[in-house]
Amino acid sequence: MVRFNPKARLDRSRVRDVRGGGGGLGGGTGMRLPIPGGVAGGGGIGGIILVIVLVVLTQCTGVSLNPFGGADYSTSRLSDAQDSGRYDHCETGEDANEDHDCARVAIENSLTDYWDSELGEQFRAIETLTTFEGSVSTGCGGADSTVGPFYCPADDSIYLDTTFFDQVLERQLGGPDGGFVEFYVLAHEYGHHISNLLGFMGQVRTQETGPTSPGVRLELQADCYAGMWAHHATTTEDEAGEVLIEDLSQEDIDLALEAASAVGDDYIQKKTQGQVTEESWTHGSSAQRRHWFTIGYENGSLDQCDTFAASEAEVLGEG
Repeated sequence: MVRFNPKARLDRSRVRDVRGGGGGLGGGTGMRLPIPGGVAGGGGIGGIILVIVLVVLTQCTGVSLNPFGGADYSTSRLSDAQDSGRYDHCETGEDANEDHDCARVAIENSLTDYWDSELGEQFRAIETLTTFEGSVSTGCGGADSTVGPFYCPADDSIYLDTTFFDQVLERQLGGPDGGFVEFYVLAHEYGHHISNLLGFMGQVRTQETGPTSPGVRLELQADCYAGMWAHHATTTEDEAGEVLIEDLSQEDIDLALEAASAVGDDYIQKKTQGQVTEESWTHGSSAQRRHWFTIGYENGSLDQCDTFAASEAEVLGEG
């Protein structure tokens, strides 16, 4: 289990929780990017999963194309929602050890410190990590509770419905449960922010799909960046120079790899439609996602995580 330094001080300035920030997908257009493999007929649990996969896997961890289907950015303002005060009690690493909400703050602090050190003058912190339940207004439009974690490039912010991990990832997709599962996902979303800062996100200009498509390369890059952070997580510090994370175990890394597998396109297609259709992939296979997280974790550098320069064989994990 991740252990935080009890002496570390937490910076809550970029982390907030909102209620009543707006509902529905912005602009009245909804989410219209394709589900991997297309929408299968039928109802029941399969239909529920397919709806969630549509949002989560083409909108929330993708964000390479306009994730809200062409919403008018000017109509959804973050100021519409009030901070609930959920994180007001989070002050130290000891709080992070005892309270998962405070652990979320500590992870954001760690990610921000790591990428500041890695990028230097190129770095700009995210505007907010915003948690919500029900609905939220973002710079990319409105999102509701069917949306999983996502990064919005229009406002440089990460959004997370805190029910996602239990209700969707664990119960519906059969993924793992545990503290570091969420931290891997947050590191992945922060990875999208880094891709945006470095100009890679702008290279995804079409809705092309498939295991080596630009959108998949963007997703795998975010996994690689998540691995880079995980490798260096125990060196990150608070503003006073206190280490934030004292210990990151192999169990934590194994949970991250298991979570990466659970959001692979092939795994989800098998779960939802009983067959795999590679040409419709938007995030990469379980093997690809594990591979690129491992690249980042074991020997990662910005150059090694450049999935856009990688050959097709390398993107597939065969190079």
